[in-house]
Amino acid sequence: MKILVAVKRVIDYNVKVRVKADKTNVDLANVKMAMNPFCEIAVEEAVRLKEKGVASEIIVISIGAKQCQEQIRTALALGADRGIHIETEGTPDSLSVAKLLAKVVAEEQPGLVILGKQAIDSDNNQTGQMLAALLDRPQATFASEVVVAADKVSVKREIDGGLQTIEVDLPAIITADLRLNEPRYASLPNIMKAKRKPLDVKTPEELGVVLSNNITLVSVEPPADRKAGIKVSSVAELVDKLKNEAKVLS
Repeated sequence: MKILVAVKRVIDYNVKVRVKADKTNVDLANVKMAMNPFCEIAVEEAVRLKEKGVASEIIVISIGAKQCQEQIRTALALGADRGIHIETEGTPDSLSVAKLLAKVVAEEQPGLVILGKQAIDSDNNQTGQMLAALLDRPQATFASEVVVAADKVSVKREIDGGLQTIEVDLPAIITADLRLNEPRYASLPNIMKAKRKPLDVKTPEELGVVLSNNITLVSVEPPADRKAGIKVSSVAELVDKLKNEAKVLS
């Protein structure tokens, strides 16, 4: 069985994001970029399934500028077999990404598609669900455990009330949550091997997809500065401040 994993290039989660002076976007100049953490979890899960003998091939795909190939090579170093880069200008919206992925799925016919549940830049949590709808395939979102048996996959999902276990038929779409696994580090020999693994470059035109962006970014604001806290000397003083200053007690 083939597994297709989608990955996205984002600002490294350890970097403090800066907003441009004109507030049109975040500042990407000289900023460290990395694979979206949830996408990294998706890659790790695919590699583990291959190590268990469930998968025969892992294909990793990324959509965006040429620099996205860095993240594809990272995924190849972690254990993926080959990469596909769909080169685009700018950042397509979730629906455009889902349409491009759907075309690749139609070509490759993977038994399982794994995505991160969301990207830490846009935070949309939409692409996996849209892809499942376009392909008319079963979906299991927010996965914290994945077990593949024969032609079905059992997924333990994280929901507001706790955990929910569902079983869906293959082929299916899965989105990875934070507690699905702990991603490994790529070893130096695997990083060197990844440079020789195949990486195909495609364009939206070759796939027959016309990109459109239905979302307009109006402005970006940094979070408001938090005021420093104070220490109180007694419970009575705390209650007094909550009641008379914060107005949260009556």
